[in-house]
Amino acid sequence: MALLIVEGLSKTYGRGTDAARVVDDVWFAIERGETLGLVGESGSGKSTIARMVLGLVEPTAGSVTFDGQPVTGVAQSRLIPLRRRMQPVFQDPYAALNPRMRVEQIVTEPLAIHERVGRAERRRRCEELLRQVGLDDAAMRRYPHEFSGGQRQRINIARALALRPEMLVLDEPVSALDVSVGAQIVNLLRDLQREFGLTYLFISHSMPLVRYLSTNIAVLKGGRLVEFGSRDAVCETPREAYTRNLVAATPVMNAG
Repeated sequence: MALLIVEGLSKTYGRGTDAARVVDDVWFAIERGETLGLVGESGSGKSTIARMVLGLVEPTAGSVTFDGQPVTGVAQSRLIPLRRRMQPVFQDPYAALNPRMRVEQIVTEPLAIHERVGRAERRRRCEELLRQVGLDDAAMRRYPHEFSGGQRQRINIARALALRPEMLVLDEPVSALDVSVGAQIVNLLRDLQREFGLTYLFISHSMPLVRYLSTNIAVLKGGRLVEFGSRDAVCETPREAYTRNLVAATPVMNAG
């Protein structure tokens, strides 16, 4: 069974003549250890799908299942064990960090909430996590404003890994960064996936970036999936004109 299964997922905001359907009957599955790249232009519904997958937004219709357990239609208290196993990394690395907290507090907060481990163990785990994302121990004593955008995103990734999740939902994780820094983060994500056997839902508007990191690609337009397949099939022989335009319009990113 696939680790994540999305079936008939839809989301409508508003009612009557003011209703707007931002996600419309979306289906996909992600196998363990693989990456699904969800690609589409701004406003196509990508982030709404991410939030429904994480259980942060309830869909109007459809379902999300993680490792055989429902994410949709259940009480928030029942999602707590699932949230240990499925963690988000959001677009804006600074907005995702509490500016009043030092990095040690930020990275170890999930441990304090979910595992209630002692301070010494939290500190040891923080040092280990920071090393895994390419930061040294000195970062623990500093605040988010003291870091560059790329370093802040590394901190976000370290926090996401704190509970040793099986899956990361990566919502435009490099779009706020310049190309060279973004390439470093993408390579870090690829290395972490190989090291820990992680599963990714990787959301982006960049087709070349999605192709670099993904196993399969789902193309979203106006809230609907218009194309789905392996990365090579979607990028080399796209069936839809919209997909061909995405491939042609996005500059190639050198992530090597």
